Amino acid sequence: MDDWDALLDRTARIAREWLASVDERRVFPDSDAEALRAGFPQDLPEEGEDPTKVIEDLARAATPGLVASPGPRYFGFVIGGSVPASVAADWLTSAWDQNAGLYVSSPASSLIEEIAARSVLELSGLPRDAGVGFATGATMANFACLAAARSKVLDAAGWDVEANGLVGAPPVRLIVGEEVHATATYALRLLGFGGKTAVRIPVDANGAMQADALREALADPATRDRPTIVAAQAGNVNTGAFDPLGEIADAVHGLPNAWLHVDGAFGFWAAAAPTLSHLTAGMERADSWTTDAHKWLNVPYDCGIAIVREPTWLARSMALTAAYLLAADRERDPYDWVAEGSRRARGTTVYAAIRSLGRRGLAELIERDCALARRFAASLHGRSGIRILNDVVLNQVLVRFDDPAEPGDVAAGDARTKAVIAAVQRDGTMWAGGTSWHGLAAMRISVSNWRTTEADVDRSVDSILRAATAATKGKLPAV
Repeated sequence: MDDWDALLDRTARIAREWLASVDERRVFPDSDAEALRAGFPQDLPEEGEDPTKVIEDLARAATPGLVASPGPRYFGFVIGGSVPASVAADWLTSAWDQNAGLYVSSPASSLIEEIAARSVLELSGLPRDAGVGFATGATMANFACLAAARSKVLDAAGWDVEANGLVGAPPVRLIVGEEVHATATYALRLLGFGGKTAVRIPVDANGAMQADALREALADPATRDRPTIVAAQAGNVNTGAFDPLGEIADAVHGLPNAWLHVDGAFGFWAAAAPTLSHLTAGMERADSWTTDAHKWLNVPYDCGIAIVREPTWLARSMALTAAYLLAADRERDPYDWVAEGSRRARGTTVYAAIRSLGRRGLAELIERDCALARRFAASLHGRSGIRILNDVVLNQVLVRFDDPAEPGDVAAGDARTKAVIAAVQRDGTMWAGGTSWHGLAAMRISVSNWRTTEADVDRSVDSILRAATAATKGKLPAV
């Protein structure tokens, strides 16, 4: 490659054009898959093409199919944007091209990750000596934490699972809330426990685990003395509700051999916001925690974080050894903390985001998004046929569109809700997805982007109301 500068300058211009467009572009693309596919060359080239042309052609073909999820009116799947410093740090991460698995393969990446980990622990009020790993997302972070839990509780029962596997091991009792996120049960599946083996504890009207029901399950004399892993939630994926973490910690730590894990994919970050930190009370008493930096910390995809109070158990369950791997004597080998050998230097974007926001800036971002979620709810609730189904305690809003002519007809309300969601998505002003909540179809709005303003919420509300009015008049196609 003779002209790096020209290629990178052109790429930077294309990236700037994209970033400049996300505030006002249609949120979801209106090109279908066939049209998008036709924009990409389908043949394998015999000879290499000019790199700048490759990038220009790639951007030209891809842009019509890009979702403006970094923009201010994307409210699906709790996807944050990326604060500017984290985007720039991600560019550097690619340019540096470091394998961040070992200290010896990138001392700088190891030390940056160490500093980023320490900042995350300080922001969340967790023990400063906890073990921290940077994974692809909450799925693999849950996997790492629950692997550490498996290692610890089985070790206490006299079984070395790393050496002997699960065949013949003492049975482990798994307990989750009825509203457990799919990534947690998926991690249990990957760990050999099975995705459906966990006891499910009833939840309250807002989706939080019922502490009394948990205590009753834990006291079951048939299983009380088994090694036990309890997975609680900081932030229900539909409602934002927090399990009663203090009461859960009391119950779990009263057992002879138990581990408490908290899945806080986005709710974890409420600990960094003074007006919301009460929601996380008791979280610091858990044995492990999971969160996503690419949600509320607003760094580029991908970056999940696994945290374990006693680093020994995370390292024991995750560490990789081989004769040719030059393990550090004292410095951090990042691959000791997650199930990845060759890996991207994910700590770099976390470092940049935290340094650019500071403690105060991150708190303001989180508190502003929660205020905007309440603005959504207040603007929509009470309109003809519109209900807010959840207590808006965080950044999640569930909206139901009943049929005004038949408000008690569940099937009619489901049909109208789905029609409104589809119409809003077609309109392109905003994007929100659908869900099912306690047997009712609902629109699910997640506010987690640093770019979102009150004006964006108001524009989005207008879009929703237009769709709801059209549905009432029978002008929307059935879904």
